[in-house]
Amino acid sequence: MKIVFTPEWFLGTDVMIELFSFIILFLFFIFSYKSYKITKNKKSLYLGWGFLLIAIAEIATILTKVVLYYDMSFTRHIGEMILTYNVVKSVDFFYELGFFLHKFFTLLGLYFIYRLPMKEKSSSDALLIVFFLLISSLVSTTIYYLFHVTSLILLSLIFIEYYGVYKKNKSKNTKMFLIAIGLLAFSSILFIMSSLAAVYVSGQFIQLIAYIVLLVLIIGILNSSKELKKH
Repeated sequence: MKIVFTPEWFLGTDVMIELFSFIILFLFFIFSYKSYKITKNKKSLYLGWGFLLIAIAEIATILTKVVLYYDMSFTRHIGEMILTYNVVKSVDFFYELGFFLHKFFTLLGLYFIYRLPMKEKSSSDALLIVFFLLISSLVSTTIYYLFHVTSLILLSLIFIEYYGVYKKNKSKNTKMFLIAIGLLAFSSILFIMSSLAAVYVSGQFIQLIAYIVLLVLIIGILNSSKELKKH
């Protein structure tokens, strides 16, 4: 069973990109948490939680791909058809569970980030949205592009919300954040069309560039913090 379009020749690079993405996202969470400890600004904490959820999503897909693509070959050497069938069915279940967790945590993380700048927040609305994100993650197991369409919608909403923030503060950091979100949205468009191997690979590299922009943003903020401490 296969519900993603990763070309076999790209598998190792694919996993390395996702591992790099996880490291950056986790670093963003750590920085946000440290910022919260200093400023007691809950927005920093919520932003960190959003990126942590996406980081967990990356780990879920990494583990799933490693098990599926690198440890499944042993089933070819089992003589009894019934045992082989049972093993393959178990791997299929693990595969579906892993990618469901990847989709759900990614969408939930994006929703956290989207809601952050909004002043009026309703817990009932949030529960309803989380329910629809759960349904979207489940359905996208069979309708692959639905997850990326949902991601694209959330990323577009995030871009609009934070563009409003940028117009007020004209911050360089906010601008870089917008560039990263814009690149992630563009990668989602490519993933929607990822039945073509070249398009999928392009989407992964665009996503990698987006996370590199986030890494540069983290380094820039840390350097600014050091300069402030000196003065």
